[in-house]
Amino acid sequence: MKANNGTRNLPDEGLVPIRTVSSLTGVNSVTLRAWERRYDLIKPIRTPKGHRLYTMTDVEMINQVVALLDNGMSIGQVRQVLETGKARLETAAQPDFDPWLNYQHRLLQAIVDFDDGVLNEIYSETLSLYPVDIVTSRLIVPLLRELGERWAQNEGSVAEEHFFSVFLRNKLGARFHHLSRGQQGPKLLAACLPGEQHEVGLLLFALAALDWNYRVVLLGPNTPLGELPPVAARAATQAIVLSGSAEVAAAVIERDLPQLCRAVSIPVFVGGEVADRHPAAIRAAGALPLGDDLNLALRGIDSTLTRR
Repeated sequence: MKANNGTRNLPDEGLVPIRTVSSLTGVNSVTLRAWERRYDLIKPIRTPKGHRLYTMTDVEMINQVVALLDNGMSIGQVRQVLETGKARLETAAQPDFDPWLNYQHRLLQAIVDFDDGVLNEIYSETLSLYPVDIVTSRLIVPLLRELGERWAQNEGSVAEEHFFSVFLRNKLGARFHHLSRGQQGPKLLAACLPGEQHEVGLLLFALAALDWNYRVVLLGPNTPLGELPPVAARAATQAIVLSGSAEVAAAVIERDLPQLCRAVSIPVFVGGEVADRHPAAIRAAGALPLGDDLNLALRGIDSTLTRR
């Protein structure tokens, strides 16, 4: 079939739409279009109506791009590697210029200046070019850690940390509601453990889950675990994902979590610092601990649900 308006001939089979590519690679459609438009990394086939279709070779290349980005490369450096071939892959994967450290310094200066406009500009730029899990692991988590260290060493203030936390909560919440339409994968019930007031980590997980085509019912901070079983039943969720920091009370893990696991027939996952501190207790309660890496966490959830 001959395509119109400059589109290429369409093969009869082996093509997948952008939504499927996002599910297979973890890269959202906005980022895929930015890679195509700004860096000419991927050249999808266009249908007569303008819809993008990708080959499995495209999918393999996108996965390669993600791997290079995860090694600390910038999107511009990735293009150079792809153009020069695999022979320079190892040396290019160790860049002298760290794009993430540069982004972190720029964001920190915007926070110190309490400049919401610059903060929004830099943050939006990174999310348009990189998958959310890479932005989280390479930029947001290190920056939150640095803000905490600045406060502990009297180099920063609580106001700086609160300013950035409020900014993130607003941006992530708006992005979550914007992207949460149209997903068709398994449905997750996501909530913070009792006593946990910081929901940024949970929001970051929820956004990454949307990139994986999961549907997410998001409850937010300080959620009593006894209220989750009826919610999970009414919403027909396939798993429960809980988030908590190291300050979560021991009784929550030793008493409330086992009660929840006994009350539901679906897997219960626990992420955040509490999972790093108490993995054995979480497993003893009948739940599954998740690591800090959002991509690995979602692979673990995906594997568990597939086995079931």
